Amino acid sequence: MIRSTICFLSILVSPFLWGQQIENDTITRTARINYEVNNNKVLLSPETPPLNQIAGAPKAFYTYFWEFGDGAYSFEKEPTHVYNEKGNYKVLLSVTNNYDDGKPPTTRPKEVAINTVTFDNSENEKHHLLTAYNGFRLQINRDPVPEEDMQFLLSYGNQKEYPTGGKIYLFFNEKKYKTKNFDLVDVRLYHNEYEVQEETFAVNSKKISKEDFIRSTGVSTFLDKKLLVADTLKQNLPLTLEEAKMTYQDYKAYSFDDLKPGEERTMFFTFKTTPEMLKDTSAVITIRSIYVPERGSDTHKVRTKEMEIVTSHDPNKMAVYDTRLNYRLVRFKRLKYKVRFQNNGEGPARLIKLNVDIPEMLDKYSLKILDMYPKCPICPDGKEVSYSCIDTIFSANQISFQFKNIYLPGTAQKGVHEKDSTKGFVKYSLKFGKDFHKKTSKSKTEIIFDKNDPIITNTSTSRFSPGISIGIKTGYNSYLNVKNSESYFVGATISPYKSYKKYLQAELMIGTHKFSDFSTLSEPVGIVRLPTGVIIDSAIRIDEITSSTSKLNIDVVPISFRYNLNGVVGVGVGTQFSFDISNETKNAVASNYFTYFGNVVGDPIDALNTQTTTTSNTSFSDIRYGVFGDITVGASRIGPSLGVRYIYNFATPHSQLHFYAIWKI
Repeated sequence: MIRSTICFLSILVSPFLWGQQIENDTITRTARINYEVNNNKVLLSPETPPLNQIAGAPKAFYTYFWEFGDGAYSFEKEPTHVYNEKGNYKVLLSVTNNYDDGKPPTTRPKEVAINTVTFDNSENEKHHLLTAYNGFRLQINRDPVPEEDMQFLLSYGNQKEYPTGGKIYLFFNEKKYKTKNFDLVDVRLYHNEYEVQEETFAVNSKKISKEDFIRSTGVSTFLDKKLLVADTLKQNLPLTLEEAKMTYQDYKAYSFDDLKPGEERTMFFTFKTTPEMLKDTSAVITIRSIYVPERGSDTHKVRTKEMEIVTSHDPNKMAVYDTRLNYRLVRFKRLKYKVRFQNNGEGPARLIKLNVDIPEMLDKYSLKILDMYPKCPICPDGKEVSYSCIDTIFSANQISFQFKNIYLPGTAQKGVHEKDSTKGFVKYSLKFGKDFHKKTSKSKTEIIFDKNDPIITNTSTSRFSPGISIGIKTGYNSYLNVKNSESYFVGATISPYKSYKKYLQAELMIGTHKFSDFSTLSEPVGIVRLPTGVIIDSAIRIDEITSSTSKLNIDVVPISFRYNLNGVVGVGVGTQFSFDISNETKNAVASNYFTYFGNVVGDPIDALNTQTTTTSNTSFSDIRYGVFGDITVGASRIGPSLGVRYIYNFATPHSQLHFYAIWKI
C-alpha cells in the first residue's frame, strides 16, 4: 500500500518538476524599448524583466547601453536624445544584469522616425572625449562572459586646428591563449569610415636598437607582455604595429576622412564571446587599438582595454594578470593583480577599503602600487591628513588599501551621468617569497564603502604550469633467489617540475643481467667396455651442468604515484613491466665416469669422459609484471637523491631489490 502511494505521488509530482525545469532552461528574458517622440527630441526608457538576485550578493540592478543610430550613445537608464536630421534611426539597447544569476535580457531594435527638426543638439549628452580622454577612448558595456555579446565603443577626435583623415587599427584575440576569445559579429560605422586591407606590417630595414625601440614604442622588447595603456603620442608606427601583430591573432584597419577640428566620432563593434573562451574567471584579457590622426604620418596613439572574464556581471572584481605560471622563471617576475570597484550608492563614498588576501607564497612587503583610480598620493606614515591619499596597512595575511578623503560618486546619485566616474581600481604587484612551493595561489578582496557592509569579490587564481623535469637514473638490481646475479641499469624519468607534495612519474630503464647456476647429476651405468677392450664390471657417470645467462632488458614504469614527505624524503608506489631485448643462455654438460664398487666412487675412467655445450638466443621474451614501493632520501624534488625499491614480480623470480641514484633537473 505504501509503495503504491509513493508511485502515485511520483506520477503527480514529476510533471510539475519537469515543467519547472523546462521553464528555467528555455524561457528567455526580454527587455523592451519604449520611446516618446517630440519633433526631433526622443525620450527613451527600458522595460525590463524582474531580476534574479544572487544569494548573498549586493542588491541586483541593471545597467544600460543605448545606441541611437546616428553615432551617438548613452549609458543612462532613460536618456533623451536630439537628432540633427530627419530620417529613420535604428535604436539599440543592451541591458546588463548585475548580481543576477540569469542571462542578460535580449532586446529587439526599434526604428524611430524623425519628421521634423526643431530642437538643436545642445541638450545632448556630452562625453568630453577631447578634454577628458585626450581624443581617444575605448569602452565596453559589460565584461566578457562566454557566449554573450559585448558592445565595444571606439571613440576618436580631432585635436588639431584643421580637418584630418587617418586610420584606426583594432587588434583582438591574444596569441598567448590557445583559442580565440572573441568573434567580431557586427560593425556599425556612422561617419563614412571604411575598412581597408593592410599589407603585412613591416619594420624599417634599418637595424633598431632595443633603446630605440623602447623610446619609439614604449615596450621593452618585441615579446614583452606588458600592456600598452599610454595615450601619449608615439612616433614609430611600424614598430608599434609589428608589436601588436605579434601579440594578437586578429586585426581590422579602417580609414576615415574629413574629421573636423574639435569633432568627436564613435565606432561600434559587437563581439560575441566564444564558447571556448578562456574559462579562468580571474584572468585579464585585452583588446588594443592604434589611432593614427593623420594618414601618412607615423604619429599615433595606443590604448589597450583590459577586461576581466566573469561568469556573472559584477562591478566589484579581482583579477590576476598571470593565471598560468612557469615555476622555473617565477623568481624573476612579479605577480600583478587588479581590484576594481564601483560605488552603487545614492551618494559619494569618502573612504574605501580594499582588504586583499595575500597568498602565502608571495612577499607582501615587496608591494608596488602600479596604478589606481581615484588618482592620489601615498599617505604619509603616522600622520592624519585632510587631503586625498591612499594608505597601505599590512596584517598577517592581508594588505588593506585605503582610499582616504576621496569623492567617488554613486551610480544612483543625482546628477551623475558619467558611469566611469563611479568606478575605481588599484593595480599592484608582488614578488615571490624566498621559499615557496608549487601550489595554486588564491586571493580575494573585501571591499568596504564608508561604513557599509563588506562586498566580497571573486577569487583570483594563479596556477603553475606542470613543467617537465627529466631525471637521470642509474643503479643495481638484486634478485633475492637468483645465484651469481649481477644486474646494472641506466635510465631516465619524467615528472612534473618540482612538484610540491604529490605527483606522477614515468620511468624507462635499460639494463644488463648476468647470472649462472651449477648442478650435478649422478647415475650408475653398470658394466662398461673401454676402447682398449678392458671391461669394468661397475661404473658411475657424474654430470656437471653449468648454465649461464646474459640478458639485455628494458624496464618500464608507465606510471607511479609519488609523494614528497618533505624536501628530503619521498615515497612512491607503482607498477612495472620488463621484457628482454636479447637473451643468451649457454648450457655446458661435462660427463665424467668413475669406477663404482660397494657404493664407493673409485678411480676416474678418462677414456669415457665427454663435454657438450649448447647455446640458445631469444629476443623480446620473458615479459614480467610487478608492483613496487620505494623510498628516496636526498633532494626529493629537484637534485640528487638515493633510493631503494622493493619489486614483487608476478613471475619468478618474485622478489627484487632495486637500488638507485637519481638526479632530477
